[in-house]
Amino acid sequence: MSTPYDLICLSHLRWNFVYQRPQHLMHRFAKERRVFYIEEPYYDSARPRLEVTPQGDGVTVVVPHLPENTSRFLAEVYHMMLLDDLILDERINRYVLWYYTPMARAISRHLTPLATVYDCMDELAAFQGAPTEMQRNEHELLVNADLVFTGGASLYHAKRHLHPRVFAMPSSVDAAHFATARQPQPDRPEQAAIGHTRIGFYGVLDERFDRALLAAVAEARPDWSFMLIGPVAKIDRAALPQRANIHYLGQQAYTDLPAFLAGWDVAIMPFAQNDATRFISPTKTLEYLAAGQPVVSTSITDVVHPYGDEGLVQIADTPADFVAAIEAAMQADHQARRARIDAFLRHHSWDHTWQRMNRLLNETVTALDMLPVLNPVALATDAPMSLPLPLLAHDDLALDTDSAE
Repeated sequence: MSTPYDLICLSHLRWNFVYQRPQHLMHRFAKERRVFYIEEPYYDSARPRLEVTPQGDGVTVVVPHLPENTSRFLAEVYHMMLLDDLILDERINRYVLWYYTPMARAISRHLTPLATVYDCMDELAAFQGAPTEMQRNEHELLVNADLVFTGGASLYHAKRHLHPRVFAMPSSVDAAHFATARQPQPDRPEQAAIGHTRIGFYGVLDERFDRALLAAVAEARPDWSFMLIGPVAKIDRAALPQRANIHYLGQQAYTDLPAFLAGWDVAIMPFAQNDATRFISPTKTLEYLAAGQPVVSTSITDVVHPYGDEGLVQIADTPADFVAAIEAAMQADHQARRARIDAFLRHHSWDHTWQRMNRLLNETVTALDMLPVLNPVALATDAPMSLPLPLLAHDDLALDTDSAE
């Protein structure tokens, strides 16, 4: 086994934005090593500086602050220098680079990690406002990565031919956390005065959210109340549909989500069908199910397969079909489906997903540590080197979404 090492995570997502895949995984990685979570810069400082905030659980959040009106080239130089300073100040000697954004290559390609990991949770190049360099940077990252994970089956099939070691690690769930929604409890004050029937959604309200579908469904059923929880990003807030029965409750803490879910009648995922949603694997699917909620979604590929196929989620795309699916979901026998849901959830926990990723990461670091011994000639001549064959076992390369814990 390799000697201890730290993990430097380079992400496009703010640590305190929405609690999702990076937070679930980094908290678990921090059980065994120091984790430094590097956010993208804020341009609000008189001089370049780092805001370093230990979270008390092994994760340290690092936020660069750069001068306003800094050119892109100079911003990358400042950011790179600040990252170097962090490594020196924190005495980070042995470390893995873990990327969520390919754009971070500009500030980190000079570093010498034990291993490089690309956890591809979204097809970022397809998102609204994506930098033109995103695809080129992702190509560079894939060339340099030692290990690639994907956040769902669709992304796995899209990336598997681009790298020899791609592993599907689909959306997972902390089932115990969301199962508290199944217990009787006081209603959240933000929604206590809103009548039933309540149809709810939480998540980022951006270009992936089908505003027209929500407006049409809300108009078709004025007797239903629609609860929307989450921040607005990359779209004009004024463009969100406004109806007497649509209620925007703002961003809420991850810890409070089960209490909101407990007061809903149906949970929905009205995602638009566009480039930004082609490869998404919504984490909230499992969270809704763990909370005991009936679920209705548009036909997102990673929701249709396996949740729609298993009869765990109702699938609909048109306003009329979406209304009918919500009605059917409310009339379904929830007790009969709960046993199937719980059996499904047992195989999709964040603990299980992290354990698989951690095992593969440790094996990769150990193998790379051995390379000077295994192939000193290749090391001396910069010739291409490959990992030991045991790390390319067939069962690991397979799309494993159903393995038991």
